[in-house]
Formats: sequence, C-alpha cells, structure tokens
Amino acid sequence: MNYEDSVGSLLALGRELAAPQQARVQKFGLENISVLVADLGNPHRAVPCAHIAGTNGKGSTAAILESILRDAGLRTGLYTSPHLERINERIRLDGEPVSNEIFAAAWTRVHASIESLMASGKLTAHPTYFECVTAMAFVIFAEQRVDFAIYEVGLGGRLDSTNIVTPEVAIITPIDFDHENFLGHSITKIAAEKAGIIKTGVTVVSSVTRAEARAVIAHKCVEMRARLAEIDEEWRLEDMPASEGFHRALAISKDSRAKLTIAPALPGRFQLRNALAAATAALVLSESKHFRLEDRNIERGIANVSWPGRLERLSEKPAVYLDGAHNPSGARELLEFWQRDLAGRRIILIYGAMRDKAVDEIAGVLFPHAHNVILTEPRQPRAISVPLLSEMTAHLASPHPIIIRDPFQAFDRALELAGENDAIFVTGSLYLVGDLRGHWHKRKAPTLVRS
Repeated sequence: MNYEDSVGSLLALGRELAAPQQARVQKFGLENISVLVADLGNPHRAVPCAHIAGTNGKGSTAAILESILRDAGLRTGLYTSPHLERINERIRLDGEPVSNEIFAAAWTRVHASIESLMASGKLTAHPTYFECVTAMAFVIFAEQRVDFAIYEVGLGGRLDSTNIVTPEVAIITPIDFDHENFLGHSITKIAAEKAGIIKTGVTVVSSVTRAEARAVIAHKCVEMRARLAEIDEEWRLEDMPASEGFHRALAISKDSRAKLTIAPALPGRFQLRNALAAATAALVLSESKHFRLEDRNIERGIANVSWPGRLERLSEKPAVYLDGAHNPSGARELLEFWQRDLAGRRIILIYGAMRDKAVDEIAGVLFPHAHNVILTEPRQPRAISVPLLSEMTAHLASPHPIIIRDPFQAFDRALELAGENDAIFVTGSLYLVGDLRGHWHKRKAPTLVRS
C-alpha cells in the first residue's frame, strides 16, 4: 500500500472522536490494541520508553524530553497527537516526522495483521484510528531500532491504547477539566484516569498543581509501590530575566546539590514547569547505567526544543501567534502570557473550537481582553458552527465579534486589522491552528515567476 492509500485507509476509520455519535459507541479499552500488538510481535516491548499523561503540557513536555535525549546522542522516537498539518507528525524519528515510505510500510504491516485477526475472529471489531496509528508507532520504533521512545497519551490514561507500555519513567503534567464526558466531572475522577498509567515500581514525575489531583497521584503511587518525584518538592526556581515572552530560571534541587539553567525555546512562563518535568525525568533515566545523560544535555535540549502550534510565533510586525489552547486552564495560561509579556499591546483574537469544548468558559477568560474577536470554524466535522458560537459568546466581546466562517478569510481579515505593534492570536483548537499554520506558509511561499 502506498502513502496516499495508507492515509486514505486510516482516515476512513474516522479521526479521534470524529463525531459525537461515534464517540458514544466507541469502546475504550486495551483489549484490541493488546491483541493487535501481540500478533505484530509485541514491538512496544523492544524499546525502552517514557509515558506521559496530563491535561495540558504533555506534548510540550514530551518534545522537551525528546530534545534532551537526542542531545545526548540517543536515537529517539516520539509519538504525539493530534497532528497539525500532516499525519506523519505524530510519529517522529530523531525529531523529524517519519517519511512517507516508512509510514506506508508500517500501515501495510499493521493493516495486514488486522485483516488476519478479524478473519480468524481474534478481533471482533476493527481497531480505531488512534489504535492503528499507535500500533504503527510501536512497529516503526522497533524496526528503526530507536534507543528510546516517548509516548504521549491520547485521551485519559487508564484506557488509552498507549497504556500497554511499561516505561522507564512516567510523567503526569498539570491536570484540569477537559473531556469530562469521558474522564469524569471532577478533578479527582479525571486524575484517577490519568493515574492509570502508573505501573508497579516505575518512577513517576509529577508537575501536577491542583491539591486534589496531587492526592490522587500520591495515593496511586503508594498503591503501586512507585516512587513519586513532584517537581515542586524536588526543586525551587529562581527567575532570571525574561525576553520577548521567553522565560528562564535557575532550578536548584532542594538539597542544593544540583543546579540547572532552565531556558526553554518555547514562550510562556508555564513552559518552565514542562521543562522542569522533562529535566527531572531525564535525571531519573540518568540513574540507570543504560542512559548517559549529563546536565549539559538537559540544558541544551531544553534550549533547543521546537514544538509547533503552542504559542508559536510566526511573525513580529504584527506579531502572529498560534496556540492550541482548547480548555479553560489553557486559556488562563494564554491570558497570563498576554498580561505578563504583551502588556499594553492590542490583541486580535481568531477563535474557533470543537463542539465538546467549554467555549463559554474559555471565551469568558479571553474575549474581554481582546481588542477584536473574529469567530470562525476549524475545517473539521466536530467544529462548533459560527452562528452557535456567536450566540453563546458574543456578549463577552466588545466590540461585537466579527463573524467569518472560513478560517483562511478570518486570518486574512485579522492581518488587515492589525497594526505593526498589535498581536494576532489563533486559538481554541489545534485543528484550527493546523489549518492556519498551513495557510500562513502558503501565503509566505515565494511566487514562481514564469518567463
């Protein structure tokens, strides 16, 4: 099967929770993925790994840890979701999306296994889109002989298809409200789902902030006899001067024996916590004789990380930022960035979201602080329609929001409105970020002149 056929075949399965009716009938659990990987030879067991769950920051933390390990000379695999522009972004080798050829070969192998298992009755239902891509990541990392793999949980943790791995270290990032219909309507229930990745005897690095979530994580670690390293207990931070939204700090261990300069190449003060969680996980790995990681690898890896779509700045005059904040806690982090790092500048906000998001709460955080709000729709079937979005949120913006259904036209309108000292932000959905990131690069591509 070639690359185009592979992508088409996968997309025919539907994206993650592609429609509300599909979400209601999807069966979450580890049975399908366990049967599938067993038939593939259990490739997930061939590569040591880290496993990362949380509400916000898990993708950034995964990218930072990968950058640290790569700086130390390790061949790395990184599995994250969703992608912004191309599905290959989900599966990375040494920091780069896998080639079309490697992607197609992996899907051909996984697809053949699924067909055989369904014909024999060992699989009673076709694995989901996410289960299939997860299996492909396991296969690719094993076949490419990576030294270390990092897996980001897709949804929750306990029943996520990545949760068949037994990692060298687990990381749980800040926990807040999101996906409540699947994970529960309280922080304790959501935390319990995230804590489902904790395995017996495996060290857990936690950057969780909410007290009730921390209690759940701590209890689960005791139950599983897992060592818990909470970054707030392990370290203290001494802030260093920030520059253009990029923050730095000196991290000093509580016993003062270790000192690290934490200077993420990602804007926003909240990235210090993500970087510190990744650094702590790297230090846990360095305790093993199998992984030689030095402080300089940690510092350079943090300083050189790249993670598109998360407060990603595309231009300076006007400043154009893409940020995938899609829940209230992400919106509060974005507002803090505006107030701390862009004080006094006019904000032009382009906002679109999925139907299952807390759009009224997110709008309540962001809209009153924007000079202009442009409402639009990501190019996804789950997107909330602009008329409904306007009905729900228009009262929170002053002046009244500008309504432009097409996201490309919305982006172009924002550029028309912005002065060179203003800042444009695209937020509300990683799907919207992906749409407009591709649009921006096409706008900036040089025009071919034909003679």
